[in-house]
Formats: sequence, structure tokens, C-alpha cells
Amino acid sequence: MKHIFYFLKQIHSYAGKILYINLLAMLFISLLDGVGVLLLIPLISMSGIVDIDASGTPLLDAFEFLRDIPSTIGLPFILGTFVLIVFGQNLLQRQITIRNTIIQHGFFRYLRVKTYDSILHANWNFFIKNRKSDLINLLTAEIARASAGTHSFLQFLSSLIFTCIQIGIAFWLSTTITTFVLACGLVLIFFNRKFLKRSMALGNRNYTLGKTYLGGITDQINGIKDIKSNTLEETRMNWYRTVTKSMEQEQIEYTRLKTTSQLYYKIASAVLIATFIFFAVNLFNPQAGQLMLIIIIFSRLWPRVAGIQASLEQIATTIPALKAVIAMQEECKNAREFTAIESQSIQPLQINNGIECRNIGFRYNRSEPKYALKGINVFIPANQMTAVVGPSGAGKSTLIDLLMGLNQPEEGEIYLDGSPLTSSNLLSLRTAISYVPQDPFLFNESIRENLQLVARDATEEEMWEALEFSSAADFVSKLPQGLDTLIGDRGIRLSGGERQRLVLARAILRKPSILVLDEATSALDTENESKIQEAIERLKGRMTIIVIAHRLSTIRHADQVLVLDQGHIIQQGGFTQLAMEKRSMFSKLLRKQMEVVHSQTST
Repeated sequence: MKHIFYFLKQIHSYAGKILYINLLAMLFISLLDGVGVLLLIPLISMSGIVDIDASGTPLLDAFEFLRDIPSTIGLPFILGTFVLIVFGQNLLQRQITIRNTIIQHGFFRYLRVKTYDSILHANWNFFIKNRKSDLINLLTAEIARASAGTHSFLQFLSSLIFTCIQIGIAFWLSTTITTFVLACGLVLIFFNRKFLKRSMALGNRNYTLGKTYLGGITDQINGIKDIKSNTLEETRMNWYRTVTKSMEQEQIEYTRLKTTSQLYYKIASAVLIATFIFFAVNLFNPQAGQLMLIIIIFSRLWPRVAGIQASLEQIATTIPALKAVIAMQEECKNAREFTAIESQSIQPLQINNGIECRNIGFRYNRSEPKYALKGINVFIPANQMTAVVGPSGAGKSTLIDLLMGLNQPEEGEIYLDGSPLTSSNLLSLRTAISYVPQDPFLFNESIRENLQLVARDATEEEMWEALEFSSAADFVSKLPQGLDTLIGDRGIRLSGGERQRLVLARAILRKPSILVLDEATSALDTENESKIQEAIERLKGRMTIIVIAHRLSTIRHADQVLVLDQGHIIQQGGFTQLAMEKRSMFSKLLRKQMEVVHSQTST
């Protein structure tokens, strides 16, 4: 029941008083339905057309005036009144259905926006711990299932209100008979609890299968080049057939569960009504009018009771999805980087002296003894170029993530011009940084739109200047639509070097005070690499440049080189100085690269 109350709480937070107005309207509809049933038999009896003894019926005295109406017009008057009640009831039902749809889909969007906002503002560690496909699955399939649960919840409320009103009318007509019927009904509901448990278990399996399916599909689409080049199509198809077969079986199982519960209820309803009539006639000796009204009430009521059961089963299947959404929102809330800060009002941070790391230590998993970085003490001067080198797994990217404020150090502090990096100036630092990753990412839009992501008001002249700077202007100008050329998913219509140059152009267009390059020239040929090096040289003195480099030729003119190994800074100094230390890590890396270049040249 706590999840039903959660639905109510969340829908109330979105819909407010509209939800309760709809509930009152549902109550009024149920009253009209009850009045329509109560009117039918007494009024027909009073008309004299059909001889039914309705004496003792509660509404009989209220319609004594009908005895004076001629029978030729009595029946049309009575049936006309009944039709008007039904017309008003269904007209109101239409409005409620529309409003319920507005509430459901509005709440669906509200849940989507709230969850996406929570995810988007979570810290970097949250994204390290969570699988990308799981987040996508939650934002699409699981929120949709939770929305379906909202529809079932509104249906449940409608059926519950109708049931309560009808039971109230039945009690008014005959307390004894109604108590007998309800006792039988409660026994029936008690023995059908197993359907709710099975629905909950089915919902859990659907949630797990959904995550597995989307995760596998995402991995395979991302790795389609490896699949094709290694002829893994058949093994991947076998996986796909297995997963989709399980999903098919789960849907069939849900249909079997739903139809079985409905079958039990319908058969039990028929048996119960027959038993009720038998005992009512032989034990309770009701009046014909009362008996007929109660039979009509309960014959209409049982389908609604079955509807309540169906709604509860549907809600039970969506509870795992709802739990996942709630859990993700809570996890994001705990990992939220910023409070209610409007990024538009944040001014980029200007670094005048430099960035300093004081005794920095960091672990991705604090339960493990191994540190990704340990005892890092370094000063990165402003408006100069600092290069970070070292073997794979040395901690280069981890250090960059700390400097950009994506992760927070477990030990020590980072200082910006002597002030510690905290949540109060973190966003200001981020707005001052342009980051060019080793794996460049572009959206499935035009070149112009990809550039304008970081500078919405940039002029075409400014865009071409940035493209010229990154050695991308030449190939962009040769494209059929120029800046308006669509580049495909992740820029797939461009080569790796072209994508990297576009991302670099986008970074420059932002006009940052800190430029972070993570192997930004790794996909460039020698000629374009030289052009990028010249452009970076022109930037020296105008902004702080931090470079992660494997190709050491790109950092010959760096003001400072940091050599990392196993999470420690083992060397620090100028390029020439470090190269002269013959037995050092840096000189070994340099020799290996020179050997590779020499072998490539000789072949």
C-alpha cells in the first residue's frame, strides 16, 4: 500500500487540487449510477405497467406523486428521467477521462523531467558507478511503465469509489443480505492474493530483462565495427534470440496471469450470485423489489471488483519500475553537485596565478586500499602549458578529472589562486574550461549546430575562425552544405581526425581561460598535428593549457611536464631537462616512441 500512497503523493505534487476535483467527480458519477439503479424498479412498479411489489423500498415514498400520472405517459416519463441520468453520468465520465489522461501524461512528463534533471546534475562519480544503458533504460522504459501504473492507479480509485457507493446503497436496502455477499467476496479476495505476488515477481523479471536487453543492444551497436570485423554476428544473434525469447515468454505469462485471475473472478461471481439468490429467497425472505435491486447492484458491482483486482495486479507489475525510478532519484539527490544555482548567472573563473594540488589522494573505491592518485603536490601556472605524461593506468585522466572538479579528492585540496576548490566555485571553474577528449563526441546534427552548443550567439565569422584554428576549415568548406552538413550519429560520416578537429574548434569557440586537451592530436596526421601545435603555441600566454599526451612530439614546447606512474608524480620539469635524465621514465617513453617512428619511416 505504501507505493499506492507514493503514487498519490507524487501525483498530488504535480496535479494538486485537480486530482481531488476529479475524485469528487468520480464520487458524483457513482452516486448517479446508484440513483439510476434505485429509480428503475420502483418507478416502473409505480407506473402500473409492470406489477412489482416495491413496498418497503427506501425511495418509494418520494415518488408517490407518480400514482396520479396516467400510465400512458408514466413509463416514458420514468424512462426519460433514467436516460437523462445516464446521459449526465456519461458526459461527466467523458470529462473525467480526459482530465485523467491530462493528469497521467502530465505526470509522465513531470516524472521524466524530474528524473532527467536529477541525473544531469549528479556528480561524475555517479556516472562512473552506473552503466549508461541502465540510465537510458530507466529514462525510457521504466518511467513509461511507472506511468502505466499511474493509469492503473486512477482506474483503481474510480473502481474503488464506485464499489463503495454501490455497497453503501446495498446496505441501505438490506444490511443482512449485503453483509452475506460481502463476506463471500472478502473470502474470494483473500484466496486471490497469490495473483498480486505473482504480478510483483513478474514485474521484477520484466525490469531485469529490460535492463539486460537495452544494455546488450547498446554495447553491440557501440561495438558494431568489432562485431563485423571479427565475424561475431552469429554469436550476437544467438544472444538476441535468447533474450527476446525470454521477453516473449514473460509477456505471455503476464497475459496468462491476467486472464486466469479474471476467469476465477467471473466464475466465482456467477457462483456467488447464484448462491446469493438461492439463500436470499429461502432464508432472508426479501421483498421482490428489494431483491431485484440488490441483484442488479451486485451484478454490476462484481465486474468492478474484478477491475480493482486487475488494477492492483497492473500496479504490482509496475512497482519494480517505480522503485527503480525512486531509487535513482534518491541516488542522484545524494550525488547532486549543485543546489538551486542558475548556471546563466555564473561568471567564468579567471585564473591569474595558477592551480595547485596539495597532498592530493584519490580512490575510486574507498573500501579498497589501492589509490589511483597518492601524495600529488604540483603547481600548474596560469597562462602556460603543462603536459601530463606516463604509461597507461598511471593516473593521468584521474588527475585531469580532479582538476576539472569532476571528482573530489579524498585527501588534500585543490587551490585556485590560493582559494580552495569547493562547491561554491566549482560551477564557475567549469564554465571557464573547454575540454577536448581523446574520443571526440559530436551530436547527430549539423556542424553549425554542434559548434553553437557552446556559443549559441557565435557569428559565422567566429565559427570559421575556430575551424581555421583547428585545421578544420579546409575540409568543412569542401562539404556539400558546408556548416549545415549533417555529420551523422557521433559524427560517423567524418573521419576520426576530422571529428577531433571539429571538437577542438568547438572548444576554442567557447573562448575558455583553461583548455584541457586529452590526446587531442592523436588522430591527426603529421601535417595537421604540426598546425595544431602552432595554434597551441599562439594560445600560450592567453590561457592555461593542460595536455595529456602519449605522442611526446606534441609537447616539446610545454612549459612544464609532469610524469605520472602508478598514481605518483615521479618526474617534473621541462621537456629537454627530463629527456636528458637517461634512466628516467620519461626518457624511456621518449626512446620507445622514437623507435616506433624510425621503424615506420624505414618501412
